Amino acid sequence: MDELDTTVAHPARRYNYWLGGKDNFAADRESGDQLQALFPKVRLGALANRALLQRATRFLAAEAGIRQFLDIGTGLPTADNTHEVAQSVAPESRIVYVDNDPMVLVHARALLTSSPQGRTAYIEADLTEPGRILADPVVRETIDFDEPVALMLIAVLHFVHGHGAAKAIVRELVDALPAGSYLCATHATSDFGTPEQQRLYQQLIDEGKSDVWTRPKEEFAELFEGLEIVEPGIVPPSEWRPEPGAEIPARSDINVWTATARKP
Repeated sequence: MDELDTTVAHPARRYNYWLGGKDNFAADRESGDQLQALFPKVRLGALANRALLQRATRFLAAEAGIRQFLDIGTGLPTADNTHEVAQSVAPESRIVYVDNDPMVLVHARALLTSSPQGRTAYIEADLTEPGRILADPVVRETIDFDEPVALMLIAVLHFVHGHGAAKAIVRELVDALPAGSYLCATHATSDFGTPEQQRLYQQLIDEGKSDVWTRPKEEFAELFEGLEIVEPGIVPPSEWRPEPGAEIPARSDINVWTATARKP
């Protein structure tokens, strides 16, 4: 396990801070507050993102019939994690969680609970090494790659910097999945910011004060090339199959795109 460095902000712990959790340090809170100063509703976006994970997992298990989930960029455990939602629909569901934060491993016991019929597992690995993830013995023991898999990339691809860099990683992962599998992803965007907000945010990236590489809708859409995007298409998380009567916030309050697509 990598040594835990509490002096450097980590996305999983910052996200935990925004969600109201206690598994974070001063560096994570400082980073979170910096981003919140520029995007005051960033916590709302984090909550919408988390709720999307739960609704999408329920859709994949209940409507799409998926029984295997590869959740990369797991984050710190909260309520209604992927395995809890999937196994509430189909107790035989199998889930592998992947994250690169040693603190997630410390809390992995909460992720490794499972229904008697199903299974959950966890590996410490990085999204930027998809080959290592796919070849990991725990992944291979838990997931049958001859049967459909749901690849969950929730709020993680925007930590891959560089134009086109995320697409190559997604392509390698999706290519390893059989027909009938699904990709579900969310991604931070600056599309809804004012020109001034976009300029200031780019300045944060240039100065190394933000690790989030936002992408426009067009580049996000490229991640799903060759896949069949399910309704309602590419939308902010709060607009993806919302619960009846749910209040839909302004897109500029969310600043995230999401889509779910099937591999034909």
